[in-house]
Amino acid sequence: MDFLQLLEMFLSGIWGTVKLFTVALIGALVLGTILAGMRVSPTPVLRIAASTYINVVRNTPLTLVMFFCAFGLPFLDIRFGSTSSFNSFIYATLALTAYTACFVAETLRSGISTIPVGQAEAARAVGLTFGQTLSQVILPQAFRTVIPPLGSVIIALLKNTSIASAFNNRELISAMRNAIEVRGDLVIPLLFGTALAYLILALILGRVFDYLERKLVILR
Repeated sequence: MDFLQLLEMFLSGIWGTVKLFTVALIGALVLGTILAGMRVSPTPVLRIAASTYINVVRNTPLTLVMFFCAFGLPFLDIRFGSTSSFNSFIYATLALTAYTACFVAETLRSGISTIPVGQAEAARAVGLTFGQTLSQVILPQAFRTVIPPLGSVIIALLKNTSIASAFNNRELISAMRNAIEVRGDLVIPLLFGTALAYLILALILGRVFDYLERKLVILR
C-alpha cells in the first residue's frame, strides 16, 4: 500500500469520525436540553425521571453503554436499516448521544442556576407558561453562559467517538488499525498521524468555541 492509498484511508476515517460526531452532537444537544428542562421542571415526576437517567447513565462507562446499544438493541430486534454498517453507525450514535446528553444537561443546569430568579418571576407575571419561560427567557441565556464548559463536553464527545471503532464503525481509529495491519512497519508514524488528526479536529473545535465565547458569552 503506497502513501496515497494510506492517505485516502485516513481521510475516509476522518470523514467517518466527523459524521459520527456531528450526528451525535445534534442528538446530545437536543436530548441534553430536554433533560435540563426536566431537571428544573416544577413537576416532581419529571425532575426525578431526569435525575435518575442522568445519574445512572453518566456514571456508567461509555463502553458499557456502547455495548448495550451495539449488542442489546439487536438482541431486542431493534434495527434501523438493512445493512450492518448503517445499523452500527446508528447504534454508536445512540450510545454517544445518550451518554453525552447527561453532561450537556448538567452543564446547562449550572447555567440556568446563574440566571436571576426575578427573570422567571417576571416572565410568569406577564403570562408566560413554564415552557415559554424556559425556551424564550432562560435557555437562551443559559447557553450563552455555559459556552466554555459546553465546549469541553463537546470536545470530549469528539474523542469518545474513537470507542465506536470497536463496534464495526468506520472512523479514524478503525482506519489506523486497518493501515497498521497492512503496513506493520509504519506503526509509529500511523499512531502519530492519528493523534495529529484528533489534535487538529479538537483545535478547530476549540477555536470555534473561543470565537463563540468572545461574541456571545454572558459574564456573571
